[in-house]
Amino acid sequence: MDKAAMMQTAQEMVESFVDLPTIPHVATRVIELLDRPGVELDEVADMILADQVLAARVIKMVNSPLYKPANEIKSVKRALIYLGFRHIRELAFTCSFVDVFEGRDGIFDVRTFWEHSFGVGVVSKIIAQRVRYPDTEKAYLVGIVHDIGEVFLSYYRQETFRALLDSVKGQPFRLVEKEAEYLGTSHSEIGLCIARKWNFPADYCEVIGLHHDPEQAVLDPTLCAIVNLADLFCSVRQLDYGGSSWVTFNLAEEKAWAILKSYAPNLADLDVERFCYELDDRVPEIQDMVKSIFQGIGAKETP
Repeated sequence: MDKAAMMQTAQEMVESFVDLPTIPHVATRVIELLDRPGVELDEVADMILADQVLAARVIKMVNSPLYKPANEIKSVKRALIYLGFRHIRELAFTCSFVDVFEGRDGIFDVRTFWEHSFGVGVVSKIIAQRVRYPDTEKAYLVGIVHDIGEVFLSYYRQETFRALLDSVKGQPFRLVEKEAEYLGTSHSEIGLCIARKWNFPADYCEVIGLHHDPEQAVLDPTLCAIVNLADLFCSVRQLDYGGSSWVTFNLAEEKAWAILKSYAPNLADLDVERFCYELDDRVPEIQDMVKSIFQGIGAKETP
């Protein structure tokens, strides 16, 4: 299907989402700030404190089982010192992202969305480490947000989405292909439109739009390939939206695999079967992580 036509359809669809939520401006500013060399901790703390809801969520989350501080942390600055710069971006972004989707169940249960999203984030980070990608935290974050279009389709186009899933019950299928057939666009294009509305960095936008087509990436094909493979692995290793989408793949035939082998030739020696077993061991950890995030972040409140 023509990519330009799919983008046009996605744009029109996103514009029709009258109550489309927004990522807080402060969260995107924090990400931009942390990407700058020489940024000061006080600068980041002041930026987070400018949004009381975000500040409260940062305090709650840093005290959750996910980060396990020895003593309760009560200030944003102490939270940032405890976490270190590499995890601040992750925390601020995750807090904002959780807030956007709070209470938004659609055809997909939001918990299974989070399990898949965090699963892809964790596996993206593991793959990034294996190939010595220079920013493993970015791989983790963009892995988490890669499917934002999926959850909005599930929420805003419930009747069509349910009909799509009913039509393929008991059959192997790739959801992105069925979406194009039913909607004239897919969650990739819809996610890209939303990411642009939210002013995500350009490389995040590229991965969201091309995580099923990493060979088309221009800004960072390696990052797109990392997230593509992480998505495939999670889709066949129990982190797959509750089994709604059937995916099988041959790693040797995947374009993302070719991209990563070109980037890191040592990957040719990877024991894929052993790697899959390692991922299986991480599934309960990811599910516990999602549970702790939902427990650690409750109703909105001010500090």
